Formats: sequence, structure tokens, C-alpha cells
Amino acid sequence: MEDRAEECRTFEVDEEDSGLRIDVFLTNSCDFSRSHVQKLIKSGHVAVNRQAVKANYKVSGGETVFVRIPEEEEARILPEPMDLDIVYEDGDVILVNKPKGMVVHPAPGHLCGTLVNGLMYRCGHELSGINGVLRPGIVHRIDMDTTGILIICKNDIAHNSIARQLKEHTIVRRYRAIVCGVVRDEAGTVDAPIGRHPVDRKRMSVNEKSGRRAVTHYRVLERFRQFTFIECRLETGRTHQIRVHMASIGHPVLGDLVYGPAKCPFKLQGQTLHAGVLGFVHPRTGEYMEFEAPLPEYFQGLLEKFRAE
Repeated sequence: MEDRAEECRTFEVDEEDSGLRIDVFLTNSCDFSRSHVQKLIKSGHVAVNRQAVKANYKVSGGETVFVRIPEEEEARILPEPMDLDIVYEDGDVILVNKPKGMVVHPAPGHLCGTLVNGLMYRCGHELSGINGVLRPGIVHRIDMDTTGILIICKNDIAHNSIARQLKEHTIVRRYRAIVCGVVRDEAGTVDAPIGRHPVDRKRMSVNEKSGRRAVTHYRVLERFRQFTFIECRLETGRTHQIRVHMASIGHPVLGDLVYGPAKCPFKLQGQTLHAGVLGFVHPRTGEYMEFEAPLPEYFQGLLEKFRAE
């Protein structure tokens, strides 16, 4: 039988992650659950500096972690015609204003209707391959029910450049959100590590023991009777970062049923969070570029409702 191809992903260990178990490190670094990561480790698909390790191995800063993902874990991803809101496009990058309800990339059990399916139809094979067949071109993500700008890379040179800027925290990412309650301070910073919730592995939480450093800067744009309109600037980019951080200081994002109240007073589809501004140094020209996506209609409607109260 012909050997089936495997995807290999690599992860560089930062000093801040030194001392973490390898399964915790990989769970924090990729989309897989901890149980799936442990299965990959047990089957010999995870190595550190080319040496196979066990799940209790503790990583050190500067190490390189290699993960081989068997072909059977992947699936054939098909292009789908979609009416994508293109903010900017050239031969290296494409910026998309993602709508609410759209998943960024396919995953087992969710292989169609994603942004990647639409990008494959539009761009063909002109997407970077660094993140494998499920994530062509994808260098960062926003949640399914978060709207706003994403940058997608068309080649590996662009991908490496944008990934490096993300790692060095030089990419400008500003979000707009409506949070519950009245935020008293005009501005503030939440500097609290984020990792998997110790009980509910589908959630993230402020986790001092196994979390990675996460920093969110926020400022008040407008106050209402029961809510506050804010802007958040990401210094780091952890999963659900703004949602977890704002909930941790008593101001969960309106509509967030995972980290906020179980019931929402309005008919919303998830959290009122919008990736409004993205700025980066172009990987080919070296020019700084910044783009903005307007607030979606439902978000504007809420602000008008609150202003009228």
C-alpha cells in the first residue's frame, strides 16, 4: 500500500512557556484538545528537537516541538463560492472582513462553509501552506461570532513575516466591544495569563499555573446606563483573550454566553466584539499599512438603542 502523506507542524517554545508539560504547551498552542494531543504523543507523533517525548515532558525556552499529524486526521477541503468582503488584496496578502457566524478554517466535523473554503475558491492554490491543508493561508484567527478584519497570506514568505510580527507583538489589532456594566476607569490594562480551563477544556480562563502571558489594553469610548462601549488593543493574541480578560474584571462582553451571563437581554448571535483595525508591515514592500472595517449593522443598532435610553 502506498504511504500516506503526513502534515508536520512546528512550534517554538518561548521562555515564558518554560516548565510547562508538553501536552499543556501544545494544547495552548494549537486547536487540538488535550486528549487529542496526548493521543498524538502516545503514538509517537510528537518530538522535541527531533527526540520523541512523553506527555509529562516539560519544555524549555528555545526548544522546537515537532508534531506529525497523520493523514487520516485530515480531510479533503473543497473550494466554495462565497461573497467575501475583501478589504485589501495583492499578490502576498488578502484582508477579509469576516461576518458573524463564519468559522475561519475547517476542523474535523466542520469541513464546509468556512472562510478557508471561500478563500480556496477565490485564490485557488495561491495560499501559504505552512499551517497545513486545513489552514492554508491562515496565520491568525478570530472567533466564529466575532466580526472584523483578518489577514491571510498567499505565500510562505508573507506567512513567515506576518507570523513573526504577531510573535513580536508589532501588529496593531484594535477591537470594539460592548461590555456589561459601567466601566469606571477611562482606560486600563489586564495583564493575566490565559490557558485552558482546568475543568471545562472547551473554555479558556485566567490560569496562573499553566497559562501563557496575555495583555489587553482597553479604553472607554462611551458609557450607557447598563453597558459600556470600549476599544481593546491586543498586545498578545491568546484564544478568547478579550472575552476572558473582560470577564475576569467583571465586565464580560455583551452576548457572550460562554464567559458572561447565561441569558442575554437581546436577541444576539454571540458576543458583541468586532476586530475593527489591523495594521502591519507589508512583507514585501516594508511599508506600514493599516486598515479598518466598519461596525456591523447589528452593533450600530445596539449603540443607537442605548443612546436613546
